[in-house]
Amino acid sequence: MKCDIVLAGVGGQGILSIAAVLGMAAVENDLYLKQAETHGMSQRGGAVQSYLRLSDNPIYSDLIPTGEADIILSVEPMESLRYLPFLSKKGYVVTNTTPFVNIPDYPEMEKVLGEVKKQPHHIAIDADKVAKEVGNSRASNMVMLGAASPFIDIPFELIENGIRKIFTRKGEAIVNLNLEALRAGRKFAEANR
Repeated sequence: MKCDIVLAGVGGQGILSIAAVLGMAAVENDLYLKQAETHGMSQRGGAVQSYLRLSDNPIYSDLIPTGEADIILSVEPMESLRYLPFLSKKGYVVTNTTPFVNIPDYPEMEKVLGEVKKQPHHIAIDADKVAKEVGNSRASNMVMLGAASPFIDIPFELIENGIRKIFTRKGEAIVNLNLEALRAGRKFAEANR
């Protein structure tokens, strides 16, 4: 098993929480894990990306080579385009369709999503809308993780356990809302493959 994931978005969208949940799930599944230092501005609105590498064999580098990513998981649509050169031919782009307009010349959404849809394997989900529907507008990152989960070779129950471990200090209600968001994202991806 090998899964190289590029996590992309802007500061404040929960990329590090996605990485933490997946990390917990990987450890529970006896996988090796390497995570690159997050690059970019971590303040709200600045571009952020992180590499997450999972394998059942030792991993010697935390960087993902160009053309080798199995998944680009982007919580912001334009950021997904920035990392397309990293995507393997068999890889999936999983992106939120809700933009975080942080620059004056943000491209038209039709053009951005058109580029995403040119990819042979893609999931484009309005994670912000889905998160609001489950009752937690701040859980769009967990919706995105759920949407990517069918393409990650880790049992779904272990990803759910990762959420429990990461969010338990915030209380049972927050854990349950994040689990609902995760499940809603997975349901969307399974129906829209």
